[in-house]
Order: sequence, then structure tokens, then C-alpha cells
Amino acid sequence: MSGKGEPILRAENISITFGGLKALDNVSLQIYPGELMAIIGPNGAGKTTMLNIINGFYTPTEGRVIFEGKERRRKTRPNLIAAQGIARTFQNLALFKGMTALQNIMMGRTIKMRSSFFSQACYWGLSQKEEIRHREVVEQIIDFLEIENIRKTPTSMLPYGLQKRVELARALAAEPKLLLLDEPMAGMNLEEKEDIARFILDANQELGYTIVLIEHDMGVVMDICDRIVVLDFGHKIAEGTPDEVKNNPKVVQAYLGTGVEGKE
Repeated sequence: MSGKGEPILRAENISITFGGLKALDNVSLQIYPGELMAIIGPNGAGKTTMLNIINGFYTPTEGRVIFEGKERRRKTRPNLIAAQGIARTFQNLALFKGMTALQNIMMGRTIKMRSSFFSQACYWGLSQKEEIRHREVVEQIIDFLEIENIRKTPTSMLPYGLQKRVELARALAAEPKLLLLDEPMAGMNLEEKEDIARFILDANQELGYTIVLIEHDMGVVMDICDRIVVLDFGHKIAEGTPDEVKNNPKVVQAYLGTGVEGKE
């Protein structure tokens, strides 16, 4: 849980328009080091759009993003933002299906590698030492997520729940300062949801990762998150602890519905 202090990221007065549609309208939020925060809302509320702005896939029409005290330039490529310490998983799987689980997770270490392309290709000197060091980090993540037995299995042969776990592993392999998870439990059965929720909570509490997630399972959100931001039709309508949010009349009307505690 966050001890507050200065936010690691501030999104200030964010608005973005696609054609004639205003997907976000003057939305501000703060993300604090060490916290596990959720962004929730009905379909079309602007949740994924906000994640896309935070990690540089979209540039806001208005407003600014400040990460670790530095204002982001208007157009910064996502790969540079990843190198600054923001990692992301996606609502739809983005794995390399022809690669093994281990190879996919190793891809998350790419931004940490310092040896030249020639050195990597020939596996000489610095590249060999880097490979060993990065492999050690990846093996620790594999142990943490309990996927040792599938490490050499092509991801195309894995069930959906394990593919999602591999994608989480790849994001953790980047050792991000801020981890963004877009519906990490979508399409999972109850047992798979319980597993991934446990791993997310452990990544936050045991490994110290700052995490922002989008999730439709309100039972999970209320159980594991420190703080929740609620969007509706591109506007922020509430923010607070799970108890504050689930008792907010605007949230109940817009999204949760009466008597929804612990339900989707």
C-alpha cells in the first residue's frame, strides 16, 4: 500500500477527441508510489484511453502528463516511455505465439540490454554476461508466477489463463516503475482469476511494484485495490478507497448498481 508522498505520475486536465467524440474530458488523476490503483467504469467510459495516454500510445488534445516530476513532451514514442519505466499489458493478448514462454518473457528485458547488436548476434563478451544476468532475473519471475513447467512451451499451445500469466511475466521482466494492466482477468474462469489476482497483489505488496489496473470484476477490485478512480462517459465521477467508491451515489447510479458489493 502506498505511503502517499509525491505522485510518481500526474495526469492533469486530460482531454482527447477522436473525430467528433470526446473520449476524455478534463480528467485528472495521480498515481502514488507503491499503490495498487484501479480505473473502473462502464464500457466506453475512457479507461483504456487513459492507459494509452499514460504510456504514450495517445497524445492528449489538452492537458499534460508528468512522470517522476518531468513533464512529457507532446509526442514521445511508447518505446521511450517504456525505457523510462512504464510497462503495459493489453486487454487482448500481445504475445509472440511462435516463441516459448521463456523467450517471450526474455523480450521484456530488451530495454535493459546495453550490449551492441553485433555483440548480441555473436554472443560475445558483454552480451554473454548480460544474457546470464537477464536470464537470472527472468528465472526469478518465472518462479514467482509459478510457471516453471511451461517455460519451454510455445505460448500458442498454452491455455488462455497461462498465456495471460506469461504476458504479466514479460511486463514484470522490464522491472517497471509503473505497471499498467488492461483487464488482466478478462476471459478467465474463477480459479484463473483468483490466481492472477493473488499474483498482482503479491507483485504490489511483496515486490513493491506500483500498479494501475482496469478490471470489470468488482469483487476483485474491491478486495485488492488501495484506491479507485471511476470514469463515466469520459468524465471522472469519483475517486477514493473501495469503501468510499462503492457507497458513492454517482457510482452506484452510473456503474455499480444497488447491492453490488462483491459482484461483477
